[in-house]
Amino acid sequence: MRLDQTLLPLRDYHKAKRLMWNPQDLDFSQDQRDWAAMSDREHELIRRGVSLFISGEAAVTDDLAPLMVALKREGGHLEEEMFLTTQLFEEAKHVEFFDAVIGQVLGETPDASQIAGANYRQLFAELTAALDALLTDHSRSAQARAVASYHITIEGVLAETGYYGIFKALRAKGLMPALTEGLEYVQRDEARHVAFGLHLLSRLLSEDAALWAVVEAQLNKLLPLAQGVFMELLGDFLPNIPFDLDLNDIVGYAGRQYMARLNVLERVR
Repeated sequence: MRLDQTLLPLRDYHKAKRLMWNPQDLDFSQDQRDWAAMSDREHELIRRGVSLFISGEAAVTDDLAPLMVALKREGGHLEEEMFLTTQLFEEAKHVEFFDAVIGQVLGETPDASQIAGANYRQLFAELTAALDALLTDHSRSAQARAVASYHITIEGVLAETGYYGIFKALRAKGLMPALTEGLEYVQRDEARHVAFGLHLLSRLLSEDAALWAVVEAQLNKLLPLAQGVFMELLGDFLPNIPFDLDLNDIVGYAGRQYMARLNVLERVR
């Protein structure tokens, strides 16, 4: 057996090795000073946001393994399995990063179960259900539904929009450099994850064009939930959201991320 070095999963497997980063290398000294100078409303928004981030990263760390099981059972896709080993490691590292932000800067955050709205809870319930289904059903249809949920919606829409919001809030104002640096590394990892999801869905669609209905239905079902998460998070801070954030801009960005991913898949179709 020889590995196919031309496949995107294996190319990104190698890229993950080259672009390794360590949350323990980040220096939060300036972040601590910036944090001390912020207002209570700014503290509240960041604490809520980071609480939802770390809860989401823990969820995707917990939920990814069944996809590897499904690919193994199907057989013939070792390069994809190899990529997923790097993704699982990186998801765990993202949990470590947000835990360091809480421990070294924020001091505490509300438990996500106390602040998560109905959209957040339903979105991650859908994620868990789609991935857990792969433990007993490794069909292409089940794989397509899981990847549409995990890689395209949670990572490609929810997480990418969250990063966009934090960068607008902090990077433009030169605040919390270690947090924003770490988020750049997280976003770089997630870009590979989303690319893998698009690769896997493209392969599945090329093998069975009828799966388009499954993918489209799942994406359309989950997009309003992803956009609703930001309405829940930022709604309590209206009309003057800290850091001059604009709720319509954030929700609109989530929609544009969705359309970008959908356009790639439609070209494959």
